This record gives sequence, structure tokens and C-alpha cells, in this order.
Amino acid sequence: MQEHHNCPIELGCHLVGLPRSSYYYQSQRKEEQQLKADIRMVSGKYPTYGTRRVTQQLRRQPYGYVVSRKRIRRIMRELSLLRPVKRRKYRTTDSNHPYPRYKNLVEGLVITHPDQVWVSDITYIRLGQEFVFLAVVMDVFTRAIRGWALSRSLDGELTLTALKLALKHHCPEIHHSDQGVQYAANHYVQLLISHNVQISMAAVGKAEENGYAERLIRTIKEEEVDLSDYRNFEDAYQQIGRFIEDGYMTKRIHSSLGYLTPVEFETAYWLFQPLTSYPLT
Repeated sequence: MQEHHNCPIELGCHLVGLPRSSYYYQSQRKEEQQLKADIRMVSGKYPTYGTRRVTQQLRRQPYGYVVSRKRIRRIMRELSLLRPVKRRKYRTTDSNHPYPRYKNLVEGLVITHPDQVWVSDITYIRLGQEFVFLAVVMDVFTRAIRGWALSRSLDGELTLTALKLALKHHCPEIHHSDQGVQYAANHYVQLLISHNVQISMAAVGKAEENGYAERLIRTIKEEEVDLSDYRNFEDAYQQIGRFIEDGYMTKRIHSSLGYLTPVEFETAYWLFQPLTSYPLT
């Protein structure tokens, strides 16, 4: 009646003695059945796809669904289409090296101003059949990412590139990291010493002592890397850079910053400081 005679739904339901909710219930059930069929089709065509890629595929034509990944995950679980994925992990911290170790200077330290403490860390990112590596340097007080670098090689040049970028406009009092060889190597340490930076390191096997950096890495993974399909290294570099410099720095609010972005928080901090306290950039 509604489709062929343009009868109002409320009137049609009244004429056949059904509550109006019955019409919508049937429509939703029909849509759910069709969605399940399409999920089966996509999963059969792309057997390696997880919930993220299935969701993105269903949003594309010829399907055109407006659907959340959470809903797709629920249905795929009902259909037993969720497959445990055994992923190879890459160890980025190698603490077995001959370089000097430094004690932890930030444990119990009250952080009160920008560039008092920087933290650094490295993570890996799966890119097709290879791994690439991301190094980051963050200011703890403002949560601002001061420097970052992406590379196909897990070597000292990766962390050195991130540090050099960070030092272009800022300089910390303390640099804190794990005891990985990339942070303990002579060229990295000498660059910090040349800028009169105190060096601090977490104890071996104590990831929690570099917790600020660990949480930053987790944020980048959950809010950018896990939600993206990078075509190649260049695409990953562009998208990760866009997330860090635009999304993270200027749009992502932090509860620890009073729900301001890092840029807003640091701007507000310096706005209320004496003029002579402004940093040199």
C-alpha cells in the first residue's frame, strides 16, 4: 500500500489493524538480513579482510551502507566470520649494547612547564609484506609532538632524524627514553650533550618508566594506523604526518590538558607568562 498507492504508513497500519512499529520492525529486519548477506559476500570475496576492511568495503559502491565498524563486528561474530589473526611482532628495543647507561631522572619529578621533559620511543607499522618504523619525540607538559620520523630501517638515523626535527625550534632540559641502542648510541647522545640536555633512561624491562611515550604510541596506533590502509611507504608517510601535525596537534583534545589540544594548551600557557619567559623559536 505504501509503495504502490503512496498510502501514509500510519493510515495503512491502522487499516490492517497493526501497530505502526510493526512496519518499521519488518523493515529493519529485512535490512539486517540483506546486510548479513552482503557481509558474507564481502568476506567470501576477500577472506583475509577483518572488520575494518569489511566495513570500508560495505561503505563503497555497489553497497553504499552507512554502517559502523562496531555493528559489522557484532554481525561477523554472529556469523562466525571473525578469524583470529596471528601477527608477527617486531621487537624495536635492543638493550644489549656496549654504550653507557643513564639513570632515570624523571621518576617522581613534578613537570611544571614546556620543554622540561621530552620522551621518545619507536614503534613498528605493518605495511603490506614489510615493516616500517616510526620514531616520536613528545613534550610531556604540553603533550606536543616535537619531532617524528618514519623509515624502512630500524637504525640510529631514524631516531636522530626525529630528534633533529624536534630541536629545530625547542630544546628540553631532560630527554627520557628506554635503553635501546638507538638512544644510547654515541651520535644521539652527543647531539643531546651539545644542546646541554640531561639524559634519562628507563630501566631495562620497565616499559612503565617510559609510560608517556608508550601512551602516545598507543594513541597513534589506535587513532591512525589501525584505521588506515596505506598503499605504500609514501602514502603512510603522508597520512601519518597529516595525523600528527593536524589531527593530533590541533584537533585531538586531551583530558590531561583540560580537554584542550596540545597547540591550544601551549598557546594558553605562554599567554599567561611574562613576556621575557617566551621561548625563542
